[in-house]
Amino acid sequence: MPELPEVETVKAGIAPVMEGKIIARTEVNRPDLRWPFPDRMAERLAGQRVLGLRRRSKYILVDLASAETLLIHLGMSGRMLVSGHTVGDFHHPHPAPAKHDHVVLHMDDGVRITFNDARRFGAMDLMDTEDQEDHWLIKDLGPEPLGNAFNESYLVDRFEGRNTPVKSALLDQRIVAGLGNIYVCEVLFRAGIHPARKAGKISAKRVASLVPLIRDVLAQAIAAGGSSLRDYRQSDGELGYFQHVFQVYDREGDACVTPRCEKEIQRIVQSGRSSFFCPQCQR
Repeated sequence: MPELPEVETVKAGIAPVMEGKIIARTEVNRPDLRWPFPDRMAERLAGQRVLGLRRRSKYILVDLASAETLLIHLGMSGRMLVSGHTVGDFHHPHPAPAKHDHVVLHMDDGVRITFNDARRFGAMDLMDTEDQEDHWLIKDLGPEPLGNAFNESYLVDRFEGRNTPVKSALLDQRIVAGLGNIYVCEVLFRAGIHPARKAGKISAKRVASLVPLIRDVLAQAIAAGGSSLRDYRQSDGELGYFQHVFQVYDREGDACVTPRCEKEIQRIVQSGRSSFFCPQCQR
């Protein structure tokens, strides 16, 4: 599933062709994805000016002049593909309709933003912008890891007395929003913390050290356009590149990158998800 860097990259890719523009019409080619689309979605989007795009956790939020916000969740394989626009001297023509083009936003300047989702685990919803914090997908989310509310004191407090593994704690969206399996594995390697360590048993100093590491890993991944594993693509169809600098994720059996460490990367399964780590560097 796309994580925070991938969603941020997609948001940045579609923002220039949506912000300040009007949605002329919307094609809705099926009644649902993971959940049913909101009532009269095509009608409610038609003629609406896009005021701005934001990201909350793994969701893209499109604020409309109607005082509604379109929530977009990419799911496992969702893509937002842009066509019909010109960048410099290069024009991106509209492709032929594809099998899994479930929603197509036709902007008033001829640009199209197509939501393509082969596995149909993505979602779209419309909500009142003023009441967005009460939306069932948003109301229980923790702070953004790149925001000021996520800091050393906050994380130390949330980890205190917690008996769950640190990997599970960092994946808990109620503690910190947007982190997923890939980047938590990379963060814990840089911190030298074993993914099975109980969160409440880690010293406050080591817990605090996770905050800047989380921000560094996410910033590097965003700069690289995210990580392309299986289905993820940027809005122009290009791959992300952070997967080329993974230190532990998906590297089971490879040599640890730490100088003079002779151990191989290992994998364990935690709550149905693979955790990759170095048995010597992470304690």
